[in-house]
Amino acid sequence: MRAEKKLIQAVTMWMRRQPPKVKALMALVSGISALLFLRFIVHDQDNLFVAAESVHSLGISVLIFKLTKEKTCAGLSLKSQELTAIFLAVRLYCSFFMEYDIHTALDLSTLATTLWVIYMIRFKLKSSYMEDKDNFAISNVVLPCAGLALCIHPSTSHNLVNRILWAFCVYLEAISVLPQLQVMQNTKIVEPFTAHYVFALGIARFLSCAHWVLQVRSFDEKLYVIGLG
Repeated sequence: MRAEKKLIQAVTMWMRRQPPKVKALMALVSGISALLFLRFIVHDQDNLFVAAESVHSLGISVLIFKLTKEKTCAGLSLKSQELTAIFLAVRLYCSFFMEYDIHTALDLSTLATTLWVIYMIRFKLKSSYMEDKDNFAISNVVLPCAGLALCIHPSTSHNLVNRILWAFCVYLEAISVLPQLQVMQNTKIVEPFTAHYVFALGIARFLSCAHWVLQVRSFDEKLYVIGLG
């Protein structure tokens, strides 16, 4: 047991000593490897979506506990929550017209809890909100995601507008945590509840992106098989 602990500590120290470019490369390789692993073991991509929403709900539960028990929103980014509400609202619209299944119910519940968190930060606990630290410009995220969605979106049989909106919410979801990370960097303090929330959010974002990538890939493969037939 001690040998394993020493090995983990040695690997951790080695990774910390690496330059930023090496760390970024390792993160990229790890992400691609994890995606390929999920591609072979997950046969129903909807399970990834359910897992992503479950982890996200767990993170939201941590926030709810913090807001209700500690009566403070210090260290939380209102703009991250607003970005989350935006992509959830867009994805909920797409769910009604493109799928209308368990995705719709999960998105609706997650959007409701996110709106509650926004209400608490903006009104009930406004005195503890660090507005000067939460200075990330939302337009710097929304506009590039919208432009990217116009250029790169799924080639499915759905309406073009819905496909663009779906791509937009996927891109926005992937980077909606950036304002929260900037708040953590500006405050130089990471509270346990906030750290747990960001960790859960990171896992949820990866699973959600993996679900989207694998779903589009699976759809393209089906079209290819149909074309051969």
